[in-house]
Amino acid sequence: MTVHAGRHKIGADRDRLVLRTSRDGLAASAGHDLIIEVTRWSGQLTVTEDAAAGGLDVRVDMTSLAVREGTGGLKPLTDRDRRDIISNARKILGVDRFPEARFGDAQFKAGASGGGTLTGTLTLNGQSRPVTLQVSETGPDRYRATGQVVQTDFGIKPYSGFFGALKVSDAVDVEADVDLSQPEGAS
Repeated sequence: MTVHAGRHKIGADRDRLVLRTSRDGLAASAGHDLIIEVTRWSGQLTVTEDAAAGGLDVRVDMTSLAVREGTGGLKPLTDRDRRDIISNARKILGVDRFPEARFGDAQFKAGASGGGTLTGTLTLNGQSRPVTLQVSETGPDRYRATGQVVQTDFGIKPYSGFFGALKVSDAVDVEADVDLSQPEGAS
C-alpha cells in the first residue's frame, strides 16, 4: 500500500461507509438483507514518510444511518419500512446515550497486492473492543476496508421480530471506500 505521506481527511463528503446486515431465523425469508449508509462521519489518517500508518481517528455519527437498499423479503421495502428500520436501529444501538462511534489506535500491517490488515479499537454503545479490517487497493490511491462487527460483543442485542422467528444476524459487515490521493495541504 503506497499512500502519500501526510494527513489525509476522510469522510462522508467524498468517501463511503456502509453497514450490511443479513437476516436469520425461521422467518428469515420475510425480512431483508440491508445496506445502510452512514451519512455523517469523518476521520483523519496520518501517513509517515516511510508509508506507515502513523495514526487513524474516525468518528461516526450513529444518528445518521440511512437505509439504501433491501434485498430479499416477501415484498419490496417501502419508505415507511425504511423509517421503521432506522427507528428500531436507533433504539437497539442506544444512539440517544451513545450518538458517536469511534475507531482509532490503529496499526497497519502491509500485505500483498497493495493491501493489508488494519487493527484498531472500535468504541460503540459505550464499549471498546478490538476490530480488524482487511484493506485492499481498488484503484490508484483508492482503498476499501472491510470487516465485521459482532453486535453482542458491544452489548447490543440484535433486532428480532415475529417472536424471535426473524432476526438480524449478530455479525454486521462494515465496508469503507476511501480516496487517499490528496494529503491535507497538498496542491
